[in-house]
Amino acid sequence: MELRSGEPSGKLKEREKGKRAHRDSSQEVLEWRESFDQLLKSKSGVTAFHTFLKTEFSEENLDFWLACEDFKKTRSKTKLASKANRIFEEFVQNEAPREVNIDHETREITRKNLSGATSACFNEAQAKTRTLMEKDSYPRFLKSASYQDMTKQAASRGISKRSHT
Repeated sequence: MELRSGEPSGKLKEREKGKRAHRDSSQEVLEWRESFDQLLKSKSGVTAFHTFLKTEFSEENLDFWLACEDFKKTRSKTKLASKANRIFEEFVQNEAPREVNIDHETREITRKNLSGATSACFNEAQAKTRTLMEKDSYPRFLKSASYQDMTKQAASRGISKRSHT
């Protein structure tokens, strides 16, 4: 089926879908500065934030937070226990290879929670790590050259779209 533009309908739909995705991603980039939650809800936001954290050598905080989010989705009791131990050994225990910055009391509470591993056993440590990222890393991310570049690109795409319509 040909349309007035001379393009097959499939190609036109594909192009429209691409424009919509581009507009959505531009809007999404701008929404990341509204709140840390907006950033964490966005797959591309998490990727951009992770890339930034790598430049600061502090990506373990986000990796721990993401591991906890994944952990909460675990339904099998046996998998829950083994995942809990792996997360604890990688991120929480003293001298862990990717140790997150939490206080001794939270570390101990988390260690005790492992004995009866439930999907909530990392909640306190995850909350403290999230707060640390929100108060410390997130503001630096918003001021970073990489995020500033993304917002400029997103804003210019928004302007060019308005001038074409």
